Amino acid sequence: NEWNAYYEEVVYVLEEIEYMIQKLPEWAADEPVEKTPQTQQDELYIHSEPLGVVLVIGTWNYPFNLTIQPMVGAIAAGNAVVLKPSELSENMASLLATIIPQYLDKDLYPVINGGVPETTELLKERFDHILYTGSTGVGKIVMTAAAQHLTPVTLELGGKSPCYVDKNCGLDVACRRIAWGKFMNSGQTCVAPDYILCDPSIQNQIVEKLRKSLKEIFGPVLPIVCVRSLEEAIQFINQREKPLALYVFSSNDKVIKKMIAETSSGGVTANDVIVHITLHSLPFGGVGNSGMGSYHGKKSFETFSHRRSCLVRSLMNDEALKVRYPPSPAKMTWH
Repeated sequence: NEWNAYYEEVVYVLEEIEYMIQKLPEWAADEPVEKTPQTQQDELYIHSEPLGVVLVIGTWNYPFNLTIQPMVGAIAAGNAVVLKPSELSENMASLLATIIPQYLDKDLYPVINGGVPETTELLKERFDHILYTGSTGVGKIVMTAAAQHLTPVTLELGGKSPCYVDKNCGLDVACRRIAWGKFMNSGQTCVAPDYILCDPSIQNQIVEKLRKSLKEIFGPVLPIVCVRSLEEAIQFINQREKPLALYVFSSNDKVIKKMIAETSSGGVTANDVIVHITLHSLPFGGVGNSGMGSYHGKKSFETFSHRRSCLVRSLMNDEALKVRYPPSPAKMTWH
């Protein structure tokens, strides 16, 4: 509905902007680092500087959020941004091309609309960072193009996000939360649970409780795979590509810790779904086939910055460094 769309697409972006404004002075400040005995008189720090020009390629399922939120981080870090909205969301792409120049410098923050030919030409240009959200196949194309200029990339891709439901959990709550996450945005969410893993003894209960949670079903499909143990569930997950998200429902903390320790995914939420990507404090990104790099909150600032190592030394007291200059007062002894 309209409220959900506004909340999922716009509110998170507004919160990210407010958070960036609040935290930016702290993040942008030079960061002092530990000194050694030899550098006690020196100034040592890490200085964050903009990368330069960032290309953000958005996607169609959340055409505002997943296009503007990374742009917010890139701007906060001091970069110029070229924005390429998804051509599959024509209305949003047209809207962004209309409203962004009204508020931001059109030369520093241009919006480029078009399809595959335009994106292909865009990728021939040299950027200082590229963030792409979309399919794994296109992600490989983006990464190949970026490699021509040694441009670093952040790829937020996809994959099938598993959801393990332990026998020892409140099934009513678990199924209600799973149904909410699966059917959010009509099921078009990259971190939605894609399939359920559960013991055969609770399969029918899960089906019934999901049916009650949904009342009417117009799609999408949520497969249920039966496994006879936690170990079998872990094996099933590990035999497939690393997912963007993984979910586990259990009242047993050991089950949750074991699932986290023995699998790999972009992110994990236990006893709920999707929530981990809504927090400023938790970076959002994939691993392996589901992507590389991450952003959100402080991680966005770091992703779009170069952390420059700085040492400032006085020209005085050179006598202390005399030992490093030739000729050496000591003869080398070879054995």
